[in-house]
Amino acid sequence: MPVTLAQVEEARRNIAGVAVRTPLIALNADTFAQVYLKLENLQPIGSFKIRGAANVMAKTPAEKLARGVLTASAGNMAQAVSFCARRRGIPATVVTPDTAPQTKLAAVERLGGRIIKAPFAEWWSTFERRGYPGVDATFIHAFDDADVMAGNGTIALEILEDLSEIDAVVVPWGGGGLSLGIAAVMLERAPHVTVYAAEIETAAPLAASLAAGEPRTVEYQPSFVDGIGSRMVFANLFEQARTLLAGSIVVTLAEAAAAMKLVAERNRVIVEGASACAVAAAVSGRAGSGKVVAIVSGGCIDLAKFAELCAS
Repeated sequence: MPVTLAQVEEARRNIAGVAVRTPLIALNADTFAQVYLKLENLQPIGSFKIRGAANVMAKTPAEKLARGVLTASAGNMAQAVSFCARRRGIPATVVTPDTAPQTKLAAVERLGGRIIKAPFAEWWSTFERRGYPGVDATFIHAFDDADVMAGNGTIALEILEDLSEIDAVVVPWGGGGLSLGIAAVMLERAPHVTVYAAEIETAAPLAASLAAGEPRTVEYQPSFVDGIGSRMVFANLFEQARTLLAGSIVVTLAEAAAAMKLVAERNRVIVEGASACAVAAAVSGRAGSGKVVAIVSGGCIDLAKFAELCAS
């Protein structure tokens, strides 16, 4: 079931004082569409993930949180959970894939999180079993959780307050929690707004699943787009995606890198690979020619890698 507007409104109250209200700005470039950027990279941890993590912790009984929290993440939810756990004075453990970028791992350590590195398949199975052997803690799912999606949905409330008459929103698709949280709000508040997922060509299970009419497993290739991409889509989230989303726009690595450079040159904003996919999809015109909002989901990218991609 999609999250409700009431759940999202409650989440906005729950996360006040933890997450910030991020700006919505125009992309300073002549493109096929009128593109706007929702700058979630300006959150305290550099990612939208703080919204969902803060909402879950606000709604979890203190006695459950006391033994600590656990999450699985390529880096951004790991930072969000670690940040919120430190505020509450409880331990945080994060399971990361062994391909996770060092810049995100270093951020988790700065926030006091304990890191367990695992091969990709073992890391992904942590999402499915909602736990990790030997770790007794409350598991916070990075995307398949109603309270996480409600926290993410607060982004849509802010967009609608800041920009009238928008036509479409393009959202990076990782596990689906961000896209579906935003789309659920649009369905209730602005049903004329079309919501698209954005995926990278090296890991686009949603596009393959939508084309097949059922969840499909695809090949996964690690790249600088580390904030999104997996081999599969959870069945329950796939069903929501079929109802709430207009489709998935798959971009190439070259398109993502070009979008990253464009935003840096024209708006002086650092975006990570996942965010660049949404921007690339929006500027391509595949989300329409009207007012299109690209969700800049985060800016957590190694600066050396960022410089390399922007210099090419």
